[in-house]
Amino acid sequence: MNAAALAPALAQWRSLLGDAQVQTDAATLDSFASSTASWPARPAAVVRPGCREDVVGVVRIASTHGVPLYPVSTGRNWGYGDACAVLPGQVIVDMSGMRGILEADGELGYVVIEPGVTQGQLSRFLAEQHLPLWMDCTGAGPDTSLLGNILERGFGHSPYGNRVQQVCGMEVVLADGEVVRTGYTHFQPARAARVFPYGVGPWLDGLFTQSALGIVTSVGLWLMPQTPVLGHFLCSVPSHDGVDAVVDALRPLRMDGTLRSVIHIGNDLRVLSGGMTYPREAAQGQRPLPEALRASLCHDAGIAAWTVSGALYGNAQQVQAARRALRRALARLPLSLRFIDEQRLALAGRAARLFWRTGTGRKLAARVALGRSLFNMNRGIPDGRFLAGAYWRRRGGLPPGFPANADPARDNCGLLWLSPVMPSRGADLRAVMNLAQPYYARYGFDLFATFSMITERALGGVLTIAYDKDDPAESADAQTCYHSLFDALMAAGYLPYRVGLQSMAALDPQADSFWRTASRIKAALDPLNIIAPGRYQPPPGAGGTGS
Repeated sequence: MNAAALAPALAQWRSLLGDAQVQTDAATLDSFASSTASWPARPAAVVRPGCREDVVGVVRIASTHGVPLYPVSTGRNWGYGDACAVLPGQVIVDMSGMRGILEADGELGYVVIEPGVTQGQLSRFLAEQHLPLWMDCTGAGPDTSLLGNILERGFGHSPYGNRVQQVCGMEVVLADGEVVRTGYTHFQPARAARVFPYGVGPWLDGLFTQSALGIVTSVGLWLMPQTPVLGHFLCSVPSHDGVDAVVDALRPLRMDGTLRSVIHIGNDLRVLSGGMTYPREAAQGQRPLPEALRASLCHDAGIAAWTVSGALYGNAQQVQAARRALRRALARLPLSLRFIDEQRLALAGRAARLFWRTGTGRKLAARVALGRSLFNMNRGIPDGRFLAGAYWRRRGGLPPGFPANADPARDNCGLLWLSPVMPSRGADLRAVMNLAQPYYARYGFDLFATFSMITERALGGVLTIAYDKDDPAESADAQTCYHSLFDALMAAGYLPYRVGLQSMAALDPQADSFWRTASRIKAALDPLNIIAPGRYQPPPGAGGTGS
């Protein structure tokens, strides 16, 4: 970026926002260049708007001087880019200070929130206001932005887990500073603005997810009414090959509505990494984890080859009916099915405290802690314990006080995520695992795998590469493993549901008609390419212009 263009823009931003909200000091720039993915994109500056009007002013100044902007909500997009921009030299628009819960309706079950509203903040707000609603929650912890995750089309755990489908009305600042309101929200008055998302005319909301077409400054978000009964099921699958049949058995229950929540399917290493970091001494420096040690650790912790979990919501009769359906569907499969409710969890907690000196007691205590975390997340109370996997290869292990204030980027964790989507069939899950395993073995990484039934018909995979950022050779291996497997998954037709910054330009190197159309929309709305250049865009010139 031209330094001559940046200087007057900085002066005008300081006049607009105040000196304290425009930062160019090395410590701030370094913090926004910190990435679990080792992505070297140091920004030119950081500006911190406090409201929509500030964002409008920031964008207009940037447009006047041709300065590229990169908006972030709270900058906790761990594993996919954290708070970094796609390209170095962009100006970060940090909206973490925009923490307004602008509207809340307990009767119709929605809120209107700004980008800086975190999972923890909204969870506390609902409790303090005694609203009978649960928000959908992810495992990324209490300090992560709801809006940021929604715009990446992230997913959580509850029946509202396909989060982008719960959006009803957006407010977006375009590259020229114009404010667009989607759905019915641009009509005054519009009584159904937050209950009917489509409005009348073109439905624009999807354009502003996974794109660089504008800066979203608020969204309406539907929340789930609290149910009288909340239960949970855990299914332990002893064989690594046995999970295929479980997927096929559960799919009909997901499709007919018996199972309403997102169902999560994690392998042994994914579960193991949630309770410990890499045992360097026991492994004697070897990576990946030696098979005998892996088996021993899983045996001691009571972890099966695969663990399948999901929540059951409704009244007592509905939850009982779902339990019966699960038992019937899984009856002939070699696995262990357990149901958890608040009473059983409390009883297990008392037993664990009574026998805490024994191995059985410690194992039970670990299961109780996991169960409580799952219950909390299923009713919208975020829990950072599931971030532990990001610290797997970190030399210092988990930081003091974890999970409070956990920040994998600040804590120098190495973390890359591959996120293929596939049909909800056991054969496709097995195909993805068979494709991934040789790459992890070749480059020496532990394959943490989670597959989630994010819709009635699709599995979303998250394959983790956790690496030691203090080891240059291991860091290089992690990048090679990631890019090699990314290409292999793409070639096999298992495309990602979201990507990290390092893969934005690799989504379609041929830039087919879809990307040409997206490029035309970008050129119409942002002709100077001010908003997030490179974000979910093919490289310039790829595949021609289509003209």
